Amino acid sequence: MEIGICSFSFHRLLAAGKQDMLRYIDDCKTLGCTQLDPWNAHLADVKKGDDVLFAGGNPDKSEYLSAADEGYIETVKAHAQAAGLPFGCIAVDGAHIYEADPDKLRANRGRAYRWIEIAAKLGAKQVRIDSGGPQEMGGASYEEIKAGYRDVISVAKAANVEVLVENHWGPTVVPENCLKLLDDIEGLGLLLDCHNFLPERRDDGRRLCASRARAIHLKTFEFDADGNEISDEKAEEALNILKNSGYNGIWGVESVPKDGDEIKGARETIALIRKIAG
Repeated sequence: MEIGICSFSFHRLLAAGKQDMLRYIDDCKTLGCTQLDPWNAHLADVKKGDDVLFAGGNPDKSEYLSAADEGYIETVKAHAQAAGLPFGCIAVDGAHIYEADPDKLRANRGRAYRWIEIAAKLGAKQVRIDSGGPQEMGGASYEEIKAGYRDVISVAKAANVEVLVENHWGPTVVPENCLKLLDDIEGLGLLLDCHNFLPERRDDGRRLCASRARAIHLKTFEFDADGNEISDEKAEEALNILKNSGYNGIWGVESVPKDGDEIKGARETIALIRKIAG
């Protein structure tokens, strides 16, 4: 079974200065992961913890998450190789495809190219780049989203990197919009977050999109003493839907523990995945 932890699962540790990218690699090794799935804040030159917390809650306003320098990227690559862990998907905030402001759009596209370059240097298989745009997807904004993804996919393909869209914010919180993007844009894959649809469409989204997933993020929030996820997330149900759909990709953790113990939350989520989907 292939397991990775999106490093957003450790965003509070990162903000508190108790984890960096190198420690994330070590923690993934200890927790039994088979690949690394960093959120780009772990690879960015973040100056203060509040920036991390802001980025976590505002993915549409994360333009300051610029990549660290080349020397640090090489250090990270060497550390991962020593740990025996390849890179899977880099979740990129601050490079979404649609922006109404032309200057912001050009800056976003440059960041997308840069993160694709970093993914290639690290040997990562995938990058997640959000669509951006209004929740009501259509018209001129949708044409720009399609054209933008086709541009980014062409650059990524040349670097042997797959581009994924995630149901994250904007139009992708609606399941049918995710399917439309996948149907209309050749080469675009889906990172299925089991939580991030509109609340009233979450169950529909899981069922409709499970068979299209190229990677997943399983959200968890709270466990009991027996290892059962006891929030209203219905994480076990999400795992069963994916398993029954024939999903055979990486089982990705994105735990957000209510008690704040991020290492324990990731460990409990991995145990749940092994129990239900293993």
